This record gives sequence, C-alpha cells and structure tokens, in this order.
Amino acid sequence: MAALTPMMAQYMEVKNQYKDCILFYRLGDFYEMFFDDALTASRELEITLTGRDCGQEERAPMCGVPYHACDIYLNKLIEKGYKVAICEQMEDPKLAKGIVKREVIRIVTPGTNMSQAILDETRNNYLMCIFGCNDEYGVAVCDITTGEFRSCHISSTSKLYDEINKYSPTEIIGNEVFLSCGLNFDYMKEKMKITISEAPSHYFNDDTCEDFIKRQFKVGSIDGLGIDEQEDMLLSAGALLQYLHETQKNSLDHINRIDIYSIEDFMIIDSSSRRNLELTETLRDKQKRGSLLWVLDKTKTAMGARMLRNMIEQPLIHKDDIEARLDAITELNDSVITRDELREYMNTIYDLERLMTRISLRTANPRDLLAFKTSIQLLPFIIQLLGEFHSDELTEIRDGIDDLQDLYDLLDRAIVDEPPILIREGGIFKDGYLEDIDTLKNATTDGKNWIAELEAREKEKTGIKNLKIKFNKVFGYYFDVTNSYKSLVPDYFIRKQTLANAERYITPELKELEDMILGAEDKLINLEYDLFCEVRNRIAAEVVRIQKTAKAVAKLDTFVSLAVVADQNNYCRPKINENGVIDIKDGRHPVVEKMMNNDMFIANDTYLDNGNNRISIITGPNMAGKSTYMRQTAIIVLMAQIGSFVPADSANIGVVDRIFTRVGASDDLASGQSTFMVEMTEVANILRNATSRSLLILDEIGRGTSTFDGLSIAWAVIEHISNTKLCGAKTLFATHYHELTELEGKLSGVNNYCIAVK
Repeated sequence: MAALTPMMAQYMEVKNQYKDCILFYRLGDFYEMFFDDALTASRELEITLTGRDCGQEERAPMCGVPYHACDIYLNKLIEKGYKVAICEQMEDPKLAKGIVKREVIRIVTPGTNMSQAILDETRNNYLMCIFGCNDEYGVAVCDITTGEFRSCHISSTSKLYDEINKYSPTEIIGNEVFLSCGLNFDYMKEKMKITISEAPSHYFNDDTCEDFIKRQFKVGSIDGLGIDEQEDMLLSAGALLQYLHETQKNSLDHINRIDIYSIEDFMIIDSSSRRNLELTETLRDKQKRGSLLWVLDKTKTAMGARMLRNMIEQPLIHKDDIEARLDAITELNDSVITRDELREYMNTIYDLERLMTRISLRTANPRDLLAFKTSIQLLPFIIQLLGEFHSDELTEIRDGIDDLQDLYDLLDRAIVDEPPILIREGGIFKDGYLEDIDTLKNATTDGKNWIAELEAREKEKTGIKNLKIKFNKVFGYYFDVTNSYKSLVPDYFIRKQTLANAERYITPELKELEDMILGAEDKLINLEYDLFCEVRNRIAAEVVRIQKTAKAVAKLDTFVSLAVVADQNNYCRPKINENGVIDIKDGRHPVVEKMMNNDMFIANDTYLDNGNNRISIITGPNMAGKSTYMRQTAIIVLMAQIGSFVPADSANIGVVDRIFTRVGASDDLASGQSTFMVEMTEVANILRNATSRSLLILDEIGRGTSTFDGLSIAWAVIEHISNTKLCGAKTLFATHYHELTELEGKLSGVNNYCIAVK
C-alpha cells in the first residue's frame, strides 16, 4: 500500500487518538473531515462530499465547513449525539517549516457544549457521571457553563432513575456496572435525548480521583469536602473532573466548589409524577406554556430562571427552610414599590454565571466584557434597596452581593462603548487608557500630517527650499535633496542613496516616524490583544466573588418573581405544619385558572390528615374535573414546599416527603409494556415507596383490564394504603367503580366524595 502524504499522515495520527470523535481538522479557512468522518458529516450536515489525493490509489472522501461558521455545523452534530474534536493550526502557516503543527484544542460533547446559539439560557446543561456498585450509586453532576458541581449517594436503581429525570442531563458517562443496571437506556437515548457512554475504567481509580478533586478544589485533603465517607461519590466526582479536563484541555477555575447533598433533603418526585403534574413542561407538547413553571416564572435574569426551575424540581421538606422563603416573599409584597424597583434594576443584568465562565475559560470577547460591565453597573443600588428588608433570606442575599465596583471602574476606563466582536480587530480600548495605544492610534490616522510637519521643519531649518520627503517600498521614507542644494545638507542627515541629479538621506527622527507609521496598525492590534487578555485575566481572577454575587442575584430574582406572581394572582401565604394535616380552603389549579383567564374557575376545599381523613374516594361523571381537582391539591402542596404562596383563600399544608401520581392511560409498546402493564408497574412502585408522610394522587386505577379484575385491583390498592402499618399515605383516589364507596365505614380513614357540576 502506498504511503500517505505527510499532511494525511498527520491527520491519521491525530484521528487515531480520537477515534470516538468526528475530527474537525483545520486547513486554512476550513475545518475538513476525511474518510468515515467525511461520510458521516456530509450525511448528517447535508453538505457536499468531495475527495482529496492522499497518496494512495483512491482519493480520500472529504467534506468541510468554513471556520467562521463552524458553530452552526458543530451544534447540528452535537444535537445528534456526536462528539467533535477541534484540531487547530498551532503556528502561522507562513512561518512554518514543513507541515503546520496541529493539536486538538478541545472536544465538544452534548454535556460540554457551551455554544450560546444552541443552549437554552433558562435551563442548565448538565453532564452527569454515575459510578455503580452493588445496586448503590455515586452521582456527580456538573453544568460547565455555570460552574455548578454537585454530588450525592443513591441507594437504589429506581431512585437513580428519579434523579436522572430531575436533572435531565444531555450526557451521562458511567462505569460498566451502571450500564448494566437494568434501566431503560433506549428510552433515555431516544425520548429523553441523553447521550450515554461508558467512561474508561482508568477514570475510576481511587488515587487518581482523589488527586483530581484536591487539585480542582484547591484543598490539601478531601476530608473537609464531605465526600470521603462514600467511595462511590469520590469516584463519580473524580471521574467527571477527569472527563472535563480531557475534553476541555483548559483550566476550569470557575468550577471551584462541590455541593454535597442528600436526596432525602428534598421532596422526592418520581419521573411519572413530574410528567403528570406538568411541572416544567406540558405532557402532550413538551412546551413550557401550560406548565407550573410558566405560571411562576416572572424572572428577569437567565440565572433566576434556571434557579426557579431547580426550586420547582426539588421542593424542600424542612419547615424552617420553607418558612424562611415565605418570609422573604411576604416582606417583598409588603414593599411593592421597592420590589418593583428591584425588578427594574435586574432587567439590566445579563447571564453573569455563563459570562463568567467564558471569561474564566478565556473565550470571552470584548462585547462579553461590555455585557459584564452593564450587569454589575446597578449592583450598588440593589444592595442599597435590600437594606430595607430584614428577613433572613433577603439579608443573606444582601450580604452575598459584592458591588464589584473595582471591576466596573476598570472596564469603564478601558473598553469602548461599542467594541468589536473579534479581539484581533483592534478598536477595543478608550482614548486615554494607555499612552502607547493612543500614540499608535494617532500614527495610523495622523502619519501623513507628521511627515508633512517634519518636512516643513527641516526645510526651514536647513534652508533647502525644494526639500521633499518621499517614499518607496525599498527604502521606505527618505529626504530627497537635489545636487544644487547638496552644500546645505546638515551633519545629522545620513546618506542613503546617490542618484545622477539628487541625493537621498534619512535622519533618526524620520526613521522613528517610519517605524511608527508603517508598523502602527499591526502593533496596535497586537498591543490591544495583549491588553485585552490582561484585563480579561484580571476579571477571571475574581471568579469566586463574581459567582457568589451571581448566585445571590439569581436567588433574589426568584423570590421577586414568586412575590409578583402571588400579588398578581391573589395567592395566599400557606401555613406549614408537621402534623400531617392538609387543609385547603377554596383551592384553585394555578395553570388551568391562568389558561381560562376569565375568572370562571370553580374553587374547591381539600382536607386530609393522618387520622380519619387519610383517603378520599372521589366519584363523578366524566369531564367533571376530578383529575383537575386532584392535581391542583398536589400542585398546591408542592408550591407551598418550594416556598411559594398558593392559589387558595387559605391553606395549612403538612409537609410531605413524596408526591406520587398515577394519572392517565399510556403504554410503552416499544419495550413490550401495555397500558395495563405500565399502570401496574407504576402502582407497584408507589405502594413500595410511599410512606405515611407521602401524598398519593391515583386516577382510575384498574381500568386497563376487565371490570371485575380492575375493581379487585383498585379495592386491594385502597386496602393496602389504608393500612397504617403498610403505608397510611394521604390519598386522593378518583374512580368510576362505585362499588368502592362501600369502603367508607369498613376501612378507617376512608371517606367518599362526589364531584357535583355547578
């Protein structure tokens, strides 16, 4: 076989190191792909497939994309689940001897993509790493675009699936045990659009993982991080950091803290309940409009929108934490003018978290720094307004916001009001920021004037009336003196060339001017580039201060949003109890009420406790509102536990540890599960995991089979739930089996209710 050409040999050498990636190989103004990569890319991107001589008999298949439009094509491949390695030219082709040196500068994957064009600013882009061992799992999750990094231990596969649903990561890497744990990976890949791959086994070495964690979080020992007690957490966090460093090939200084949490610290909502309650997207269209998030989200910043989504995804279960949030919302609504002023100020704040990441990774451009400056401009006024409040949460937020005035002053002095996008175009810095820049700017614009002034001065000084400064490409600038005036030439004129009827001279001053004028533009661009990098690095060095401020602003934004929604929609502050009573007077479904938009929603009461009112059996005709009523109860409880006011005249909410729903008929025929099988699987999961502190919403249990079989199943389910030794959960149970009404009086805690149409 003939040898490859030197360029193709270099390509194959790089490609062999990144076999699982499509290689974007920089050639001039294009990223080119060859062989199988070219076949894949031309098909997926619908671009022309050509060929290139590679030293062998057949031409190599080839396709390419312009480097300046690379992001468009890159994002298409990432959305389809591919990994892309970016191979750049590491030296100037004009100066290179032989083949231009090239290196892979980063690998882009679904979980590490930072393109603004593809990412939704209102939701996190999570990458998850899972280490499994003996049906127990260590989970580490990171959003590289914000620097968020968390880890937890999970004790069962079903809870792991709930956690995956909570975060909805775009990419998961895991060890071999995780990939054989029995989860429905096909569903996760096809329906949830998660890219799943096995991490190399060497990622999960104890010493390597510990070393990576210590270096990343700048600690001498992992003891203080809270990760040392669970080896699976150590391995998942360490492996995730290795993957990030291997793909980004960059310092990840913005990932500077690890949050260790327990899933027991939050209300657990399983995947089907998330879908049924339509917390962040609708069941049918997967749209935000029509979800609980759509009603509650009046945030002004992208950071606030992401935090509010996270609050809805994981409600609190500790009364004091819930009350602290409610206190903040109460105080904001007691000072409407100040609250609205805070909203106005937050209107000017861009996505500080993601801006800071770009600054930290040295990919931010001048306009990013301008956006950063605009974002921090009004922080002193926000701090001042927050001084009026005294609740714990708002006081903590005020203390967490740094006015960053030193950084604002720096950017205000340095960056022009309308900077270019590219950092190698020049025109970034204001006049007066640096004398050298001003001199070079003047050289590019005033060069001709300087030459004319020098010519006039020398003409007067020497008395040579026809003295001229001329220019050619060989000699540059020179004084032209005819032979008739040769006797007047002063000593400091240095002869450069003798002609038949004239002499050409230079002087040190003319040479200095020449150097300044001819090299000014290149020097200016290079100087501005170096200076811009210096300013960017100064801001990057303050990453901890900025991230803390961003987090505090995001939290303030969520509280102000919840306060505004409560005010506009006439919500009440719920009382929170720990004795298991759920007492709602004139409760309303927040989404249905908003969608109707005509004050026609009929409010209803709900009363459940741990004693004689544990289970409500609800009957009534189709379309009477049974499902709406039950869902609204679950949503009101959930809203109360995220610390929000609720749509009711009054509400006393007993904290629940889990909300389960079994609503609607669905199947999963692709994996061999009928409607009945899906229903029974979900019911089994509920009965296995529900506790006396849980809230169950069960709609039409048993309808996927024959009448008497279905009735038997529904009857048995109620008997199980009503048994306080087995379950004892608070339950709303809608049914068309009127025979179930006989259970009132036979089983303790069971009561009948019928929906009447008003």
